[in-house]
Amino acid sequence: MTTVDAHLDPRAEVAEIDRRIFGGFVEHLGRHIYDGIFEPGHETADAEGFRTDVVKLVKELGVSTIRYPGGNFVSGYRWEDGIGPKEQRPRRLDLAWHATETNEIGLHEFQSWLDKVGSDLMLAVNLGTRGTQEALDLLEYANTSVKTARTDERAANGRDTPFGVKMWCLGNEMDGPWQLGHRNATDYGKLASRTAKGMRQLDPSIELVACGSSGRSMPTFGAWERQVLEHTFDDVDFISCHAYYQEHDGDAREFLASAVDMQRFIESVVATADHVAALKKSEKRIMLSFDEWNVWYMSTWNEQAVTYGPDEWPVAPRQLEDQYNALDAVVFGDLMITLLQHSDRVRSASLAQLVNVIAPIMTEPGGISWRQTTFFPFSLTSRLTAPGARAVRVAVESGTFTSERFGEVVNVNAVATVDDDGVSLFVVNRSLTDAASLRVDISQLAEALGKELTVVESHLLHEHDHYAANTLAEPERVGVRPVEDAAVAASVLTASLPPVSWAAIRLA
Repeated sequence: MTTVDAHLDPRAEVAEIDRRIFGGFVEHLGRHIYDGIFEPGHETADAEGFRTDVVKLVKELGVSTIRYPGGNFVSGYRWEDGIGPKEQRPRRLDLAWHATETNEIGLHEFQSWLDKVGSDLMLAVNLGTRGTQEALDLLEYANTSVKTARTDERAANGRDTPFGVKMWCLGNEMDGPWQLGHRNATDYGKLASRTAKGMRQLDPSIELVACGSSGRSMPTFGAWERQVLEHTFDDVDFISCHAYYQEHDGDAREFLASAVDMQRFIESVVATADHVAALKKSEKRIMLSFDEWNVWYMSTWNEQAVTYGPDEWPVAPRQLEDQYNALDAVVFGDLMITLLQHSDRVRSASLAQLVNVIAPIMTEPGGISWRQTTFFPFSLTSRLTAPGARAVRVAVESGTFTSERFGEVVNVNAVATVDDDGVSLFVVNRSLTDAASLRVDISQLAEALGKELTVVESHLLHEHDHYAANTLAEPERVGVRPVEDAAVAASVLTASLPPVSWAAIRLA
């Protein structure tokens, strides 16, 4: 066991945390909606066909804003297909995921589900196969209170009052050649600017997200952000980031350094956005919407992907149903720490996705639902970060390990969220071999709060078998347990962290 000294000084504040950083993402993909959140024949289904066991888990997860309806799906989506009487809605071929979309769930139904789980709606508009007019039509339908043909249509479909959607994505991953309507940065930037200007004429209160790169490894990364923002800088509030991580070839040590990649991704996009601001001699600061992030085993999916024939377009096939283990959850928790460490510029983030599809929640048709390992770091970080809390950097003196990609990487990474009643510490031990004896000096925090602090709850995610997972057969194999020796004495918090572990400690 190695001793790790840390210092928690409230003056090292990053920013007040925007609760939208605990967002989620629901796409019409695989069994996410159909057989996931919506299964009319299930024993827990409510009158609208939504699984109440899933509603309960999503509420426990603590997601704030949920991005919808995609994802790649949105670039071929006609939003009008999902409104009106269900029996009149058309079945469509979804080119993004080679499936049939029944359109049983659309805007009204999804908003009803959001009301049940207590989350806000974040809408993406189709700038792949459609454009400015269709985006304006959707905005008018969703947000306008004035009597028009569109609002009459909304009322006829059961909603007199506007949806009041605050945050809107201007397309999805338009830098990706796989995306329907893929464009270069200049063409996309011009279209996004025109669309944003029109949408602001209709509703000046909305917040808009321009498409950034769909990954830091994209050949156009950096140049894409600069060119898009040169066209959209005055029109948008956010630029998006997307990143997925996985263990490659059993190299757990390299996988445990994933958060370093996310950190460099964020800092690169911030630098590019501020470069454009400097060129425009503007004090405005573009914020980041990290509206797709997760652990996703893309290589396995590519190897196992089912190839459908030209006449095979299944409804809700099993797609992207990754099984997460304890190692995945530790890396996942580290990614959450990194988002909080950059909460001055990352003001929104969406875990992709929520149910069945690369998800923290799994369901079996007609059967149970259960929490994957990644459920725990998200739900605990969301719950233990109080509304209005401030993210505070934690200075850590830790040993390092060598990463092939990133050089020397610290073994222990941490962040704190401070509110008027106390502090929540989130910490990860990335070492494969060494336990850490953590000692955190909280004297300045106690002085600032004017009260003594004590441990009121603690949670440790660690398994001796890093590849242990929760499955249909063993849905509760992996969970969290208290950090048994977490304690405060003489304004020093002490706790032991096993190798490859994530912990949350609440002091109040």
